[in-house]
Amino acid sequence: MTVPEPRTLLLVPTDTGVGLTSASLGLLRALDTLGLHTAFLKPFRQDAPGGAEDAAASGLDRSSALVAGLFGLTPPAPLDRATLERRLREDRLDDLMEHAVARHAELAAGGEPPALILVEGLAPGSEPGYAARLNAQLAHALDAGILLVADGDPAEPRTLAERLDLHAQAVEGDGGSRLLGCLLMRLPADEADPADPVASEVPPERARARLDEWRDRLARLAPGLPPLVGAVPFQPALSAPRTLDVARELDARLLHAGDAAERRVLGTHLCARSAARALHVFAPGRLIVAPGDRDDILLATALAAMNGTPLAGLLLTHGAPPEDAMIDFCRPALETGLPVLAVDDDSYATARRLDRLNRDIPVDDPQRAERVARFVAAHLDLDWLRDTLSQGVAHRLSPAAFRHRLVQLARRDRRRVVLPEGDEPRTLAAAIVCQRRGIADCVLLGRREALEDVARRQGLSLPETLTVIDPEAVRRRYVAPMVARREGRLDALTAEAQLHDPLVLGTMMLAEGEVDGLVAGARHTTANVLRPAFQLIGTAPGYRRVSSIFFMLLPEQVVVYGDCAVNPDPDAETLAEIALQSARSAAAFGIEPRVALLSYSTGASGEGAGVDKVREATRLARRRAPSLILDGPLQYDAAAIESVGRQKAPDSPVAGRATVFVFPDLNTGNTTYKAVQRSAHVVSVGPMLQGLAKPVNDLSRGATVDDIVYTIALTAIQAGQDD
Repeated sequence: MTVPEPRTLLLVPTDTGVGLTSASLGLLRALDTLGLHTAFLKPFRQDAPGGAEDAAASGLDRSSALVAGLFGLTPPAPLDRATLERRLREDRLDDLMEHAVARHAELAAGGEPPALILVEGLAPGSEPGYAARLNAQLAHALDAGILLVADGDPAEPRTLAERLDLHAQAVEGDGGSRLLGCLLMRLPADEADPADPVASEVPPERARARLDEWRDRLARLAPGLPPLVGAVPFQPALSAPRTLDVARELDARLLHAGDAAERRVLGTHLCARSAARALHVFAPGRLIVAPGDRDDILLATALAAMNGTPLAGLLLTHGAPPEDAMIDFCRPALETGLPVLAVDDDSYATARRLDRLNRDIPVDDPQRAERVARFVAAHLDLDWLRDTLSQGVAHRLSPAAFRHRLVQLARRDRRRVVLPEGDEPRTLAAAIVCQRRGIADCVLLGRREALEDVARRQGLSLPETLTVIDPEAVRRRYVAPMVARREGRLDALTAEAQLHDPLVLGTMMLAEGEVDGLVAGARHTTANVLRPAFQLIGTAPGYRRVSSIFFMLLPEQVVVYGDCAVNPDPDAETLAEIALQSARSAAAFGIEPRVALLSYSTGASGEGAGVDKVREATRLARRRAPSLILDGPLQYDAAAIESVGRQKAPDSPVAGRATVFVFPDLNTGNTTYKAVQRSAHVVSVGPMLQGLAKPVNDLSRGATVDDIVYTIALTAIQAGQDD
């Protein structure tokens, strides 16, 4: 079978500073979301080799290093800048093209040939013809389609349209056949754009409206322009360096590192006035700059930190550290993670250097790179990318494609999901993300004043559409329904006492049909989350037990692991039920269920109580669902690896191609899921509970905001399965 040649897309920047690296990251994320296997190539390096950062990136330029770290790709090292310029001086353009074609051929002939190769062109430099000539030659040498990337910051629409038209004509040497579209970066933000730290989560309607608006403007001003495929606004929060990055650039001493590697500098403030006149600047993400002998500023900063305000840090100038007694007095503030930096320059010189900070994404900051990639991808026209670049090529269910599917499925019905831990910071941030993106209508339990205070300390604001319910205002109305549900087991007094637990109250809201699902566990144990669900909701018709699955986002596909969180030692009947529940859940999320019941033995080769249990579970599951593709017992390698499956179970319909892995007990399942997750750096989504009459899902107490967002999406999708 002949493998088709990959298509090639060349990004051609119209100027320096257009956000070319961000555009590359966003396009790769969008193409991954579409399930399109894409490789990345930057043939020629323009940035100067750095020190430790360059060494850490194995000689790659910044774009290639970020792509390698974020997407797990292996872009070839670009030709260094000195060699590039020497060959240009020697008029050896053919040699440069041969280099680019050779690197391109390496990618095209890789272990898994890509469907598309994204090539980053050169930005114009001091010599006007330098980049334009090379980009034109690259397009011809690689037979590439061209996407113009322009800076929309000087966004007088007529001027921007004229610039785009000029560059479009410059690359249309062969009649325009190569020019596919334009991408605008760094457009001015609108009043409707949020400016807080979760602003990378873009409401799709807002992104689409902006794109349509700019399409209309450019169509009126320059009718001959190719399609506009993205309109990306400038978002200051995404340009925010870590406090650690600031320390590196200023060559500052870290008197106390704290959370310098995690906190981001959203703004700086030079405290020249007394602390009493500068209280408004002690806000989340602010870097406070003051002389080291300003004890009033030091005390105010410490107080803000102890009050829960996540400042970016305190930068002390003039080379004058505080007295030891003052440092000891402020030590509780340091324990909150407050970074403290020191420089020898005076305050005003330091402020000038801060204004000129390099805003490029460091190669060791994958969190920022991921947020930038998501933000740019959210402003791209996925339909255009699909229709233009992915026709006739194989697609895969990549992790990004699976997460995109989760969000789209959840948005389709937009269910109400109650979050009993409303004042938990990560939960609150996740609720804001879900509300903005239309993933679910979240219902937070807690006093609005308390929730607004938690949001303010994170630099967030509660959307007006986000529902907040004060438990004190509604608790009593659930007493009678709860007594009725547990008739003979508790009285009104006991019910009211139990309803003081927000998990019980949220479960009663779910039981009464006022919400469609519940997510909790960021600060409660699994037992505390599940107990009210068992007591007040119970199992779904046809099921005796509740079980769980994890979606394991492997690099090339998504598979299901069950049960890794609930049943310690299931008997054969329970194991069969877990297999059927897991298959149903997989199908609901677009994964074709091919179920492997796992054991330490494959087929009839082994004996023992454990193998016999799996054989019996396989027989029971087949009897209940004869059309389901299912087999067992299978060893993990026989189930997952095609070559091993052919050898150990040649007649099995599942061996070597399983998508649902059912473990014989909790010890095996939980250990395996953790081992794969940590050792292979695999993202997992879950656990998702299955078998309950209404969806309740438990969080790990170490869950990130992203984890909670996707668990809310899972819950919303579950709520719509039985409609």
